[in-house]
Amino acid sequence: MTNTLLTLEGVSYALADGRILFHDLNEVFDQRRTGLVGRNGAGKSVLARVMAGELAPSSGRCVRNGAVHYLAQQIAQDAHATVAALAGVGPALEAWQRIAQGSADPADFDAVGERWDLRERLQSQLEQHGLAHLRPETPASSLSGGEAMRVSLIAAWLSEAAYLILDEPSNHLDRANREALLAQLRRWPGGLLVISHDRELLEQMERIVELSPLGLRGYGGGYALYAECQRAEREGAQRQLEQRKLERRREAQSMREQQERQERRAAKGTAEGREANQAKILLGGQKNRAQGTAGKLRQQHAEQRALLSQRVQEAARQVVPDAVIAMHAPGGQQAARQRLAVLEEVVLPYTTAAGISLTITGQQRIGVTGPNGCGKSTLLKVLAGQLAPRSGRCEVRARVALLDQQLAGLAPQRSAIEHLLEVNRGAGEAALRTCLAQMGLDAQLAAAPTATLSGGERLKVALACALYAHPPAQLLLLDEPNNHLDLSALEALEAMLRQYQGALMVVSHDPVLLGSLALTHRLQATESGWTLISE
Repeated sequence: MTNTLLTLEGVSYALADGRILFHDLNEVFDQRRTGLVGRNGAGKSVLARVMAGELAPSSGRCVRNGAVHYLAQQIAQDAHATVAALAGVGPALEAWQRIAQGSADPADFDAVGERWDLRERLQSQLEQHGLAHLRPETPASSLSGGEAMRVSLIAAWLSEAAYLILDEPSNHLDRANREALLAQLRRWPGGLLVISHDRELLEQMERIVELSPLGLRGYGGGYALYAECQRAEREGAQRQLEQRKLERRREAQSMREQQERQERRAAKGTAEGREANQAKILLGGQKNRAQGTAGKLRQQHAEQRALLSQRVQEAARQVVPDAVIAMHAPGGQQAARQRLAVLEEVVLPYTTAAGISLTITGQQRIGVTGPNGCGKSTLLKVLAGQLAPRSGRCEVRARVALLDQQLAGLAPQRSAIEHLLEVNRGAGEAALRTCLAQMGLDAQLAAAPTATLSGGERLKVALACALYAHPPAQLLLLDEPNNHLDLSALEALEAMLRQYQGALMVVSHDPVLLGSLALTHRLQATESGWTLISE
């Protein structure tokens, strides 16, 4: 029998605005590799922070049998953060350095503990994960999204925790590093909870747990078995609901017929009594008995209807409705040969790659691929005018919208509707709220500060600002747009991008996403430079 490492006992959590994310969760987590799934906004990341001890539940408790290490989906980086800090050993290495310089402060020795080889262990991990070019003092701000994720994962491997909680750990990772992550997770000796919508990653899990409005539900096996069981359960729940509704209709019809028969019998008895010239006292008694019988029948019927309605409501609570997500591509078709951007021998900042020459024309759809750190995200920022090239010429003649990995354009304290009104004041608030609602952001979410939203919900806000700005973008630059999106939202994103009439450049390591976008070209970063290939 596996050891219990973490237990939820009646755990509930309510947000500051009173909204209840989840209620009365009870679950046991052991050494089995477990995947946690659920829709955007269901509360997965909040539950992870409760399990890790970063948040206190509104009620109930979380019992931990050992240290828990939590990797958040949004990697926090301050202006002075280093690789060592991102790897979770910054304070210990600083203490080690002070001791090497002669410090005798007991606090420094406590910070280092028995880890006198910590610097060597960190450097070894960096080399093992293809990051030998980094040093502990390297600024974290200079790292790509994939590099930052890999360094943060090193913090998990060095933590020596009994239980790891990893929130979307495959985000930003290229193909080689995704495979390395899967291998590392298979080797991990302790308990593991992975929050993800990555089907390949979830298939490697030994158990899947789904968080929904019904609570937590566990399934043995990987993603394929979970998906099969989920479909069967939802179909079964829907059939049960339809059966309960049918029973209610049939019983209602039966009760109407019974009531009509009772009324006919009562009317017939009254008529026969009059014809028999019975005494008034006898007729009155007969009437009272009929009324009493009718009253009892009405009461029985009312109780039966209430019971049938209760059974329908109970069946309805077991049906989790499908999320309907809609995203609309901005209008305005442009000439296919129109030049939108021209790059001539552009050398990108923060990279050692060769220069890139590229012409982007109207309606061109480019998928950008390559290993982490090759400059894919930097290329988009240069095209968006956020960074200047080290050398070469970059001329952009189009309106550009960039959705970056960090969602840097979102102000944490501003709401979704405030962000959208800023980029499109002409459409009217009502129309923009409708657009947000169609993306799964209801009135309450649209008015909430973006800092309080889930990763998937924040991504939808950023997408809305890119899609529905006025005037609309002619060149849409998307950097890993499927990060944090649940499956329903991802399908809607793919459908919208297929309809988009402007030029499109998408950075992604997801072959399924790129294969669904009807790309015209692939821009690949290789050791010998950038190569543009027609699809």
